[in-house]
Amino acid sequence: MYPTLFRVTPDDWLYYTTLIKLLQHFGWNWVGILTAFDGSGDEEAQELSKMMSQHGICTEYIFQIQEEDKDDIQRRTILDKSTAKVAIVCGTTAMHFFTPYMRSILNRITMILPPSWSKLKVMNENDSIAANCSFIFVWSEQISVNVNIYPHGFNISDCLYDPIMEDIWIYSFNCLSPNNKKINLLSLSQSFLPEVCTGLRDVSLIFADTTPIPSFAYRAAYLLASALHDMYYTKNKSEHNGFQHRLHKYVRHFYYQNPHGEEIYFNERREVPSDLILHHWYYINTSFSWTRIISIIKGPDYVPETFINTSDPVYWKEGKVPVSRCSDPCIPGTRKKFGSSIHKCCYECVSCPEGEISNISDSENCMKCPDEEWPNEKKDRCVPRLVEFLSYTDDTIVVVFSAVSILCCLLTGLILGIFIHYQDTPIVKANNRNLSYLLLVSIMLSFLCVFLFLGHPVDVTCMLHVSSFGVIFSVAVSSLLAKSIMVCIAFKATKPGSPWRKWMGAKLPTFIICVLSLVQVLICVTWLSISPPFQDRDTHSYQGKVIIQCNEGSVIGFYSVLGYMGLLAAVSFIIAFLARTLPDSFNEAKYITFSMLVFCSVWIAMIPAYLSTRGKYMVAVEVFALIASSSGLLGCIFFPKCYIILFRPDLNTKTCIH
Repeated sequence: MYPTLFRVTPDDWLYYTTLIKLLQHFGWNWVGILTAFDGSGDEEAQELSKMMSQHGICTEYIFQIQEEDKDDIQRRTILDKSTAKVAIVCGTTAMHFFTPYMRSILNRITMILPPSWSKLKVMNENDSIAANCSFIFVWSEQISVNVNIYPHGFNISDCLYDPIMEDIWIYSFNCLSPNNKKINLLSLSQSFLPEVCTGLRDVSLIFADTTPIPSFAYRAAYLLASALHDMYYTKNKSEHNGFQHRLHKYVRHFYYQNPHGEEIYFNERREVPSDLILHHWYYINTSFSWTRIISIIKGPDYVPETFINTSDPVYWKEGKVPVSRCSDPCIPGTRKKFGSSIHKCCYECVSCPEGEISNISDSENCMKCPDEEWPNEKKDRCVPRLVEFLSYTDDTIVVVFSAVSILCCLLTGLILGIFIHYQDTPIVKANNRNLSYLLLVSIMLSFLCVFLFLGHPVDVTCMLHVSSFGVIFSVAVSSLLAKSIMVCIAFKATKPGSPWRKWMGAKLPTFIICVLSLVQVLICVTWLSISPPFQDRDTHSYQGKVIIQCNEGSVIGFYSVLGYMGLLAAVSFIIAFLARTLPDSFNEAKYITFSMLVFCSVWIAMIPAYLSTRGKYMVAVEVFALIASSSGLLGCIFFPKCYIILFRPDLNTKTCIH
């Protein structure tokens, strides 16, 4: 709106921004604001409160300090019940901040004072103790007032109409003035009466041992005078612009470097950059000093330098950094839960939900861990999930399954050896010994198939373990079905002139086994071609675990393999059941019926157990069903024959068999 406006006073925004960073540095998010009764800090308090709210800092109260006789009990209750340990002062210096009541309040809180309070240098002892261990921001000196304008001193009679010189006369030399109001204020603050002064006074002595005070009014006059000087001495006849336009150019490009190396110029916002210095005020021998520099805050970012040794007890009223928060910090692993309070700084701390963490303090939201990770016990970081599968090293049941499988495989091999050794005996020849050999080999392979289910699953084992045991069991059940069919044909072929005689021989059972097994092979090949099983990492079934398992790929293919195997078992059971009563001294259909009953019972019982478990327990159910069903076939069909071969050779004759 005003293109020719130049700011020589620092922008309040810089002070507010730096103040907020100071509060954040110490973790103070619950503060109070004190203002003077003259209204000088009201607007500043509202703006500061708004900016702090945007940065997560809440204002518990904005308290306007009244004169002693106006501080009623109702208003004081606000400060008495306050939990904030830090108060920000807004407005100009006012001695009524240090009324007896306010001293009792200030003795237990830390004050942060604005730059305007830097002019306050002397306090009485009680006020100094109340304001002890406070912080104050001071703008860095750039152009200072020349205090040597009266080299021979001055007389009050010569400066009655100069209010600044009158103040120096009264407050610095304790001399009477025509202004009774100032005299009364001096009597109250300094606790002694001024006297009549005559003669000259040396002004330079007042500032002899103090830091020069920057004067922004003096800076403005100096900048404008310098620009006018430059414009006057660099007259350019070719310039036809107006006076104001030409002056604007010289002010805009003004540059000055003082003897201390500090630069004065206008930045792109037409402001003179100023550094802030954070001082610590402390009480020493009835005087107040701010010579202890805490931090220097420089532009353009105005990020405070590292605070020096702020853990030193000397900086704090109670010997330690005050905690000024509405709620205690939420430690990592928890998050803020805001309640009904209008202040967002007031909250409860609740633990993060399952699967989520917070790794910083005062987190408002928890974050989920990646799929392969899980929160640790404190929920402050993600750790790799426990990997679960049927391990040879960690699971005892794997050792049991392996031992049982090997023993059963050796037992099957022993029975196969017995059958080969006694292959010419009637008990072995009965019901086609080649089918018995094939059945024993299938049972042996089914026991070895267990090892495809154990250990860390990979894509290859996932494709093999279901398809292999499906094909192997199909061959085994097809062999039993062929045996049952041959029993029925053999009974019918005993009748004279029976047409079933032509079906007797080795070709029919071989054809049955090949056809029925080939169907299962085609199902498996189709399944593996379209959507084969693969290794899967299940991160959802159990908290904190990654289950390494085999995904069936195509569910239709998986249940087609099981369904076809179940169909063969059902047909074999029915045929064997119908043939069990055929008149024969050694009718194998009885044993096939019982073996199929065991086989079907095991797999039917396995289905609900399989569907109700996850991970390695589901695999354990499969392995148990495989071992149990294979053992059922082996025991029900071959143990009776082995008993006769080894212990009752008298029954292993043609007379007893037929």
